[in-house]
Amino acid sequence: MRIVMGAQNCGFGPASELVAISRLLSGHERVFVGSGVAATFARRNPDAFDAIRELGRMCGRAGAESVDDLLKTGDQVVSVMDADLALRSVVARRPVVMVDSLFGFWRLRRPLAQIRDLCASMPRSSYVAADRHLAALSPHERVIAAHLLATHSVVQNFPGVPERAAEFAALGVGSAIHLTGPIIDLEGLRNTPRDAGPEYDLLVNVGGFKNFLLDFDANNDYLRLLHRWIPDLLRDWPRFPRVLVCGGPFGGHRERNVSVAGRRADCRLLRQRDLLRAVASTPGYLLTPGLTALHESMALGRLPLGIHEQHYAHVYTLRRLDGTIFGRNAGRFADVLPHHRVPEDDFTGTAALVEIAGRVQEDDELYSVFRRTFNERIEHYVSLTPVRRRHGVEELRRLLGGEPVHAVLARILPPRRSG
Repeated sequence: MRIVMGAQNCGFGPASELVAISRLLSGHERVFVGSGVAATFARRNPDAFDAIRELGRMCGRAGAESVDDLLKTGDQVVSVMDADLALRSVVARRPVVMVDSLFGFWRLRRPLAQIRDLCASMPRSSYVAADRHLAALSPHERVIAAHLLATHSVVQNFPGVPERAAEFAALGVGSAIHLTGPIIDLEGLRNTPRDAGPEYDLLVNVGGFKNFLLDFDANNDYLRLLHRWIPDLLRDWPRFPRVLVCGGPFGGHRERNVSVAGRRADCRLLRQRDLLRAVASTPGYLLTPGLTALHESMALGRLPLGIHEQHYAHVYTLRRLDGTIFGRNAGRFADVLPHHRVPEDDFTGTAALVEIAGRVQEDDELYSVFRRTFNERIEHYVSLTPVRRRHGVEELRRLLGGEPVHAVLARILPPRRSG
């Protein structure tokens, strides 16, 4: 069976989940299609796919036609939070599995039943007609519409997700909702050595960074703040003479090394399984609070320290996990600007975080507060006993656990081809 696969082009989270799912479907022909940061992640993990169809500069009508032509050759579609790919699959009459690690996050401006009715009356004669029919929906509502239109929905457990799944079930129509635990590379995690000697003393994982607003060269105030902070991290923490800073902003020609006071930070982009080995072996671990990276850390028995929010989804995640050791300990921009309100909206909330990061980076007094309060967070983190760290891992596992994703997929997808 030929499976066409794609992921939402926002950071590395959706793409890494797609890679994890693709590796579970190795008995099929798996074709990735996408662009931007999702394609970057796919290229860094080529063993997860049988073919990678990167749209690259092909945009607009040409890119859309390329996707539609590819869908005609597929037997099944798997979309990780890519609402457009799911919609095109429905129009192409292809069964589609919609995978979502943020199912409870999407904010609705209208009742769920109204979105259901809109989907029920959607024309399927062409993508243009279907897209026009759903034009009034917000980007978040389009993701929810994609779930209603999909053949199956696989949603990762998180506070608020069971309640939304129950709302879907109460509608009596739409795709079947399958609640699952972590959507992560289980085989890679099983094969990750837990007793390897550390190459670094501290790992800082900033994720893919790019999304609908953030970019490496535009709205990049967070990255500018990061570049200012890394030398100070080396100055302030002699216990971390070797630091690895990894993520999308350091791929290709953006790779760099920073040396201060005899200590060094290597900034680069790793393959996913290389990152897992680094997480398992490095004594200290800081990460932007993305759910996939957090789940991987939990699976490896490592409690990380959350670093300041890049976008609104990070605000949402930390708020929902505030009752845990991880959530309470995480760094927040509220440590620096406690009275600066972040709007409860994906786009404007992210834009507000960009503004905050810019103010902190440019204002020496604010930066001093940022540096001091973050050092306090790190100090508390490194002082946690092994017992407290294990407790922090276990409480997250209990809160975020669920049926293994491979068991869910085995129920809803056709068997692998033989031979």
